[in-house]
Amino acid sequence: MDGGGRVTSAGPEGTKRAPARGEGLDARLVVERAGFTLDVELAVRPGQVLALLGPNGAGKTTALRALAGLAPLTGGHLRLDGETLEEPARRVRAAPERRPVGVVFQDYLLFPHLSALENVAFGPRCHGVPRAAARALAADLLARVGLAEHAGAKPRRLSGGQAQRVALARALATSPRLLLLDEPLAALDAGARLDVRAELRRHLAEFEAVAVLVTHDPLDAMVLADRLLVVEAGRPVQEGSPAEVARRPRTDYVARLVGLNLLRGTAEGGTLHMAAGLSLPAAEHLAGPAFAAFPPSAVTLRAARPPEEPAWPVTVTGFEPHGDSIRVTLTTERGAFTVTAEPATLTVAELGITPKARFWASIAPSQVRTYL
Repeated sequence: MDGGGRVTSAGPEGTKRAPARGEGLDARLVVERAGFTLDVELAVRPGQVLALLGPNGAGKTTALRALAGLAPLTGGHLRLDGETLEEPARRVRAAPERRPVGVVFQDYLLFPHLSALENVAFGPRCHGVPRAAARALAADLLARVGLAEHAGAKPRRLSGGQAQRVALARALATSPRLLLLDEPLAALDAGARLDVRAELRRHLAEFEAVAVLVTHDPLDAMVLADRLLVVEAGRPVQEGSPAEVARRPRTDYVARLVGLNLLRGTAEGGTLHMAAGLSLPAAEHLAGPAFAAFPPSAVTLRAARPPEEPAWPVTVTGFEPHGDSIRVTLTTERGAFTVTAEPATLTVAELGITPKARFWASIAPSQVRTYL
């Protein structure tokens, strides 16, 4: 991401390259509302999937609605393959129905009175395609998503995964140059999501235009997207490939998203100095403001201070089951920082870990990643 929050594209070796002039999506989305302003820049090349991530209220859905033409821009611009779809300063604005955009909604929004085939044929028919040709196109698309035998079924007879695939086929039926996916797997149960996620990834890999995905699920983003853009309070805070974002989170939200603890301090002489005189080992070449990221498993709790390693007094401020372990939130004295640990259930019982209990916490240096 450049200084303006602009997303660049990844080349074959993962190097960043901006889309060629007039190619793909080039947008600066500025939407002002009472008490909130969205201001993000996007540049995504054809064949690439960009995922927008962020906490509730960050502006993800507003960005998606702006791309679809459902939320008018108050500034910036929106260009697709060199064509300006919206630019307030020039009073240019294409109506939503005139934009080459396909949308897969969270709840699919299939027409309940139409069959799967008729749902998919609806878009082409609205664009003037003859009935027979539209139905033939719809049948081909349903076959591509594995639903040829369900062409005559009404939405109420389809499973969640089948409905999602019909919605995808319907979105693709008008040959969109921009495909928008709004939480496309959120309505599925855990079992169906695994299979449908894999299928959706295959279809997106074959999609030759631009795709933008909004999701709250980090796994959906990591599996489906080529690049991630994290938005908080209407502004971009981090951008990169899924691996880059997961390795080096830069905000607490991103760290929680990828299951890491994130601490901040000042690196000097191989040490990261943090608040209240606390410190961690750091890469020797680092100097200046820096981050330390580490998994909850790197944190060890003890009843007494260990004699030969750094440790800090902590208080248990959160406590909840997490798989076969317990997720424990720990706060240092004077609230200097908060970290999460995941002791095994047996350790919880042996130490008597309960809310407000006090322990000594240490962090395994080998599991800490420090970076500027």
